[in-house]
Amino acid sequence: MRVYHGSYTAIETVDFSFCKKRRDFGKGFYVTKILSQAEYWATRKGEDNDTDGVVTEFEFDQYAFEDEDFKILRFDGYCEEWLDFVVKNRMNPKNTLAHNYDIVEGPVADDDIATRVFDYVKGKISKEQFLKDLKHRTPTHQICFCTLQSLQALEFDKGEVDVLAIKIEKNILQQIIIDLKIDEMQAADLFYNSKTFEKLANETTEFYKRSWQEIYELLKKEIKI
Repeated sequence: MRVYHGSYTAIETVDFSFCKKRRDFGKGFYVTKILSQAEYWATRKGEDNDTDGVVTEFEFDQYAFEDEDFKILRFDGYCEEWLDFVVKNRMNPKNTLAHNYDIVEGPVADDDIATRVFDYVKGKISKEQFLKDLKHRTPTHQICFCTLQSLQALEFDKGEVDVLAIKIEKNILQQIIIDLKIDEMQAADLFYNSKTFEKLANETTEFYKRSWQEIYELLKKEIKI
C-alpha cells in the first residue's frame, strides 16, 4: 500500500526522537493512505516553519497486519473503543507511551475532534453525544508506527520504478473516485486490496511500464466496475 507523510521537510530517515508525545495513538511515526490528507498536513507544517511543505511517500507492507511478530490494533472507524484509546493516549499523565502496540491504524482526531475530546474528558459532553457527532464526519485515516521493529514494514521509494508506479496509482485512484462516486479512502481500500495492485507493486511483472488506462481496465474486470 502506498502511504504518505506530510511535513515541513522531506523525510530521509525515521527518527523517533522527533515524534511528539500525546498524539491520538501515542508517540510514533504517522502516515496515511489518503494523499489529500498528507498534503494538508504538509501545507500546514510548512506554514508553521516557513517552507512549502513536503509529502514523503512510502510503501507499507500490509502483510504486517497478519504478522504474529507485530502487536497490531486496528479501528475501522470512529467508535467507543477508538475514543477510549485516543483519550488514553492524549491524556496520559506520565507523558509516555500508554500502550505496547507496534502498529495502530484508525481515523484521525483532527483539531475539531480533539477539542471535543477535551470537552468529553471535562464532562461537558457525554460519550454518547460525542460518538453521535462523529457519525457524519468525512473519513480520515492514519497508521502509527510505534516501535523501531514496526518500521520494518515501511519502505522508502526505491527510485524510478516507484515514481512510475506512483503516477499510475494516482491516476487510477482519481478515476475510481469519479466512476464509483466514492471518497478517497474508499477508493484506496478498493485499489490497494486488489490483485491488480499486487501485480503493479511487484517489480518483476513490469506493470509499471504499462499505461495507467491499461492497468485500470484490468482492475475494472477484477472488481467488476
